[in-house]
Amino acid sequence: MNTPHPPETLHTRCCIVGGGPAGMMLGFLLARQGIDVMVLEKHADFLRDFRGDTIHPSTLEVMYELGLLQEFLARPHQETQTVSLVIGGETLKMGDFSHLPTQCKFIAFMPQWDFLDFLADHARAYPHFQLRTLAEATDLIEEQDKVVGVRVTTADGPLDVRADLVVAADGRRSALREKAGLEVLDLGAPMDVLWMRVSKLPGDPSQLLGRIEAGQMLVMIDRGEYWQCAYLIPKGTVEQLRQEGLAAFRAKLAGLAPFLGSRVEELQSWDEIKLLTVAVDRLKQWSKPGLLCIGDAAHAMSPAGGVGINLAIQDAVATANILGPLLKQGEPIGPESLALVQKRREWPTRMTQGFQVLLQNRLIDPVLKSRKPVSAPWIVRLLAHWPLFRRLPARLIGIGFRPEHVR
Repeated sequence: MNTPHPPETLHTRCCIVGGGPAGMMLGFLLARQGIDVMVLEKHADFLRDFRGDTIHPSTLEVMYELGLLQEFLARPHQETQTVSLVIGGETLKMGDFSHLPTQCKFIAFMPQWDFLDFLADHARAYPHFQLRTLAEATDLIEEQDKVVGVRVTTADGPLDVRADLVVAADGRRSALREKAGLEVLDLGAPMDVLWMRVSKLPGDPSQLLGRIEAGQMLVMIDRGEYWQCAYLIPKGTVEQLRQEGLAAFRAKLAGLAPFLGSRVEELQSWDEIKLLTVAVDRLKQWSKPGLLCIGDAAHAMSPAGGVGINLAIQDAVATANILGPLLKQGEPIGPESLALVQKRREWPTRMTQGFQVLLQNRLIDPVLKSRKPVSAPWIVRLLAHWPLFRRLPARLIGIGFRPEHVR
């Protein structure tokens, strides 16, 4: 009878679970400070379609502070300075980023895998950094009521990674926050999102567009050669939509964006249309001894405004600023130090989610339930009419409530 081999054991100062924006940015920032850090990513690479691809001005500011902005923007991307809504056939300019007090006065659109590859390439330049792919953290290692590492499944067999600090950056379905038993406050979301691609032609509009009609909402992101489209549906109704048939769905798209014309026929299968189940939630407590949650693992955001990546990056910068010096000096990371990260980042999270829930309840949900022609509410018309007012949503989306800066 063969006895199973004990798992291999590795040691690091900080183990980050999840190679998304929060995890990769934190790994890079800690390695830059000379701290031993290991990032575990369960997939073989970062190549997943229909992930958030928005790089906000505040994130571009972080890249500038790191001295990487020019090199970063040399990668293929698209830029927009304005956000517009088409409501009942009327086009309204809702946000103008050109007045932001940042180096880049625009939102950049870049495939998220390019952004993550860029961070990984620069992190690897530091000897203290390790990125292990095909490494899925499945459980916590706890001793005397403290997290001291994670159990990992790899292609080469089981692995134990022991660390002075474990950071869960493994997304809104975080396995680690579940294993830790951290309580989640669910704020609710009335919609889900269907993501798809439709080709783009030279005569198409050139800005970020939201299109609203009775019972329907469509967001179109200019990705150069194609439109990345997000079609909002009432939560839990995707099967009903599929039963109506793909032809009926294509007709809905053509009705919302008539300039697409026959290009909606490019969608030949429901397999080309990906469902994003929307959740808006946050942890009541982001940590327990030895473990800290950041990014979507701490607070799942609505796709409204595309700010989830922005919040995740800000969490990573704040964590590096607050905990980096302690990790560098070899000091223990106590519960009070972990609580400082939540204290720093919880207020902007609450404020952002509050606005997202307000938008969901006052605009998105009524529109998706409506069967009558819609028109722009007075507040929307006010924002669109006065150029000065357009700066407010641009600031909320582009910078947020508490931008972080690299120390």
